[in-house]
Amino acid sequence: MPFDAGDACMYRGEEIFTCQQCGECCKGYGGTYVSRADVAAIAAYIGVDPAHVEERYCTRSGDRLVLVQQESGFCIFWKDRICSIHPVKPRMCRAWPYINNLLVDPTNWEKMASMCPGIRKGVPAEVVKKCVASMLDSEAN
Repeated sequence: MPFDAGDACMYRGEEIFTCQQCGECCKGYGGTYVSRADVAAIAAYIGVDPAHVEERYCTRSGDRLVLVQQESGFCIFWKDRICSIHPVKPRMCRAWPYINNLLVDPTNWEKMASMCPGIRKGVPAEVVKKCVASMLDSEAN
């Protein structure tokens, strides 16, 4: 079995993802969806009403709220090469790169790795799926 004992996010003795804090995940790629809970947490953190966060920092994609992007393509909260709301960053950001889509198509891991220097390339699909399932399960609990 390719996993290290007790750690679903290791493959052959190395983490399959180690954040490099490069901000590549804070760029475009379809936008960052935010829940009402995310909006409330951001509002409390920056000291404004949730309605202000929605009006100033969000837009709609269909019926869902998405964080606004800067002209550079980075999230509105990406400032001075760091997330200015890191302690309360949205669930979607906290989960990166362990996203639901990888449970359906784990081959997307390699595509994501081509954009993110922290994602290890060459990890087998079954390792990716097990790790993603484990991380999403721990996030939900």
